[in-house]
Amino acid sequence: MPELQDIFREFGPAYRAGYKLPLRHLKAMHAIESCRTAELGGHLDRCEACGHLRVSYNSCRNRHCPKCQGAAGEKWLAARMEDLLPVLYFHVVFTLPDLLNPLALRNQREVYALLFRAASETLLELAGDPRHLGAKIGLTAVLHTWGQNLLDHPHLHCLVPGGGISPDGLYWRQSRREFFIPVRVLSRKFRGKFLALLKEAYREGKLTFPGAIANLETSFPQLLDRLYRMEWVVYCKKPFAGPEYVLRYLCLYTHRVAISNSRIVSLEDGKVTFRWRDYRDGRKTKLMTLTAPEFIRRFLLHILPERFVKIRYFGILSNRTRRVNVKLCRWLTGWRFWRNAALPPERTGADPWLCPRCGKGKMIVTRWFDSKSLSPPIVGKTV
Repeated sequence: MPELQDIFREFGPAYRAGYKLPLRHLKAMHAIESCRTAELGGHLDRCEACGHLRVSYNSCRNRHCPKCQGAAGEKWLAARMEDLLPVLYFHVVFTLPDLLNPLALRNQREVYALLFRAASETLLELAGDPRHLGAKIGLTAVLHTWGQNLLDHPHLHCLVPGGGISPDGLYWRQSRREFFIPVRVLSRKFRGKFLALLKEAYREGKLTFPGAIANLETSFPQLLDRLYRMEWVVYCKKPFAGPEYVLRYLCLYTHRVAISNSRIVSLEDGKVTFRWRDYRDGRKTKLMTLTAPEFIRRFLLHILPERFVKIRYFGILSNRTRRVNVKLCRWLTGWRFWRNAALPPERTGADPWLCPRCGKGKMIVTRWFDSKSLSPPIVGKTV
């Protein structure tokens, strides 16, 4: 089956020659093309049981590379298991209207930051209202910028514990099994928050209107009026079966890239065919075929700005106070009495260090080589 790397290696040079690309796009393309090849160097592994030898090439570790997200996801999962609480968890998704896509695409750093801020403030303020929960909550937010068809579709996945700390810090306020804030209330509050922040950014000159959206600079007030009249999409999924499943589920979102290799079906005659799910047609799985340049263009829409943080924590789970607040929450929720508190995270996929030949021994690194080497070590069957 073809992979994203194959598409980039075959059609990437011509695409770069035909279009002027920003530096971050060039870096991502080069990383994906060279991932796990001799260009990045590697190491020679030997099975401690049967002596089988294997050459392993280094990963690029680029956050947009589909080959490099498995290990990163496992590492993140292990760290976040320490923050779990024995309460209900909800998955809330905030989506920007399609009308904002052209502006967001050309102002990614600014608009995506406003999306994080508006969604987090919406949840924190409404949860603190006594009419809903009247407590201080926390949340983990993950940015996605794509739809299944690879077009731009900015939205935020939020994992929210079903409850929070009372204002006096003396007890835990548990939510109902239904989400403690009505979705319509969330939607209206989020719309008002985001548009107020967007208007402020416009007044301060933080937004740019290049090329095809130059007309928006003068018609910006009319755009805001249309956005205020629209119903914005916010939805909440049913609570998870138990806290031990929460992060394994969210891990599917935190380290996902625009398209995984498993969705790519074929690469023939300069065209790429991939699977996608059509949510407007009953979530049916369909096939879409694009020319290789168009496929590359769509993928590059989702290369985030340099050093832009796509996973953020807010409220009682913010980085600065998380450790203290998690200890307090565990005490208030009776964590010490919860039988499953010590559940370890389950690994996903096969063990990469298990010998592929005998299936018993572990592969041990015996030699390193870099990209300057003329060729990788010659590998025999056994030693």
